Amino acid sequence: MEVLQECCSHFPVPLCGNDSPVKQEKFIMSTAAHSTHDQVKCVVTITGDTISQADINLKVAKHQNQVHRTSVTPDAPWRVQQIQDAGNYLQLAIQFLLGHGAENVFKTSSEVLNVLGQLTALLQKGRSSLLIPRKKTIDELMNSRNMKSLTPPLPGDVALSFYLQAHKLVLAVYHLSSAGGNMKFESVQAECSVPWLSPVLVGFTTALHMAHQLRDKVAVFSQYKDFTPDSCSVSTISC
Repeated sequence: MEVLQECCSHFPVPLCGNDSPVKQEKFIMSTAAHSTHDQVKCVVTITGDTISQADINLKVAKHQNQVHRTSVTPDAPWRVQQIQDAGNYLQLAIQFLLGHGAENVFKTSSEVLNVLGQLTALLQKGRSSLLIPRKKTIDELMNSRNMKSLTPPLPGDVALSFYLQAHKLVLAVYHLSSAGGNMKFESVQAECSVPWLSPVLVGFTTALHMAHQLRDKVAVFSQYKDFTPDSCSVSTISC
């Protein structure tokens, strides 16, 4: 439980009754160091689980002689759903642990393993929310509310996507083009490290490791006739 509560403290939004203020951080995003051209530049402000402001300059292959400029404004913020999802799963995991704490009596090892399985599933979903962004089609990106709220709007063949991947915030720019009658898209990325993501991912990973260790112990000791679940139950988890 301590590991998960520590994980909560690093989130940019209040979780689990924590009344800490919403964090606001400003970052400079740029293309990878090995890129020969600065095709995308962005100064972004993250407030809680939203990009509250961003100034974006970009070039695309078809428009190399033109720099497109657009902005995310505070009155139309860009929500980063991955932060909200990860926070929700973390809160569910903590609530689940509280509901299966020291006062619970388990009669069989299968009951303990079932509880650990449900806890592990919540932790894995929370961790995956930050590690693996949900794939979206070009149509989804082009027609998203976020794209429509950019000021000024971008050309109709360009789409943007902000997402988290491990410890980084990524801005992906997609450019649609037609070749031989077939539509294809090219992409270029800008990124920056977000400091609070690393300790949160460590927290999820540590809690998962501890839950797996306890599951393995229960599985091994349940083979002995004198084994009692309350001697090695979910209430002993210190995550």
